[in-house]
Formats: sequence, C-alpha cells, structure tokens
Amino acid sequence: MLIVDRIEENIAVIENGEERFEVPRKTLEKDVKEGDVVLLENGVYRKDASATERRRQEIINLQNSLWE
Repeated sequence: MLIVDRIEENIAVIENGEERFEVPRKTLEKDVKEGDVVLLENGVYRKDASATERRRQEIINLQNSLWE
C-alpha cells in the first residue's frame, strides 16, 4: 500500500510499508494530500479514494478503542 507521508515544496514522500521514497510533486494528481493512499498509474500517483477512506476509518476505530 502506497501512502503519502508528507508533501513538501517540490517533492512528496511516499511510504510503502517500512520503505520511504521521494517523488516529484508534479507526479501526484492535484487532489492528493498527506495521508492518502495512492496508486501509480502511467507514471502518475492517483488517490485511491476507497482505500483512503478505509484507512481513515481504521485509524478512527483504533483511536476510539483507546478510550474504551
């Protein structure tokens, strides 16, 4: 799973498990933001909306379980 760790001026840092690598910011679609799950298609990183939402929900569930 490719996750955007952070976006700086001209680069984005993408995480793949424990591996991190930098890509030019221009290779990300405009709607991609930090924390999004992305897919690489034809040299462009596109947001995977359903995987991003599942990941966000898992994080929310983990946070909520800390208070139970």
